[in-house]
Amino acid sequence: MPLPFFEVDVPIKSTDQPGLHGVHVFTGPADSRSSAVRIAHEVYDAARAAQQAGLEIPGKRPDGWGARGYRPGWEPDWLSAMAGRWNDPYSWLRVSDFDL
Repeated sequence: MPLPFFEVDVPIKSTDQPGLHGVHVFTGPADSRSSAVRIAHEVYDAARAAQQAGLEIPGKRPDGWGARGYRPGWEPDWLSAMAGRWNDPYSWLRVSDFDL
């Protein structure tokens, strides 16, 4: 049976422009919320290390997790990261707002 898919939302803030903030979102399969946060942190660290070394950001790992990019000047707040089961907003398996 495949692992459930998680979304990890990590608050970020600009180190260059105080007051600017946002959220970095990671998604992928994991066996728990804590595992999802740990894996998201791993792929973020790999993207940061690659960018700082002048290398291309790694693609998806075999487990399906990856980071599409890295934005210098933005610091993630990993202690405030929140993870939960991901629900595809475009899935036909969800309950629809429309009665057919």
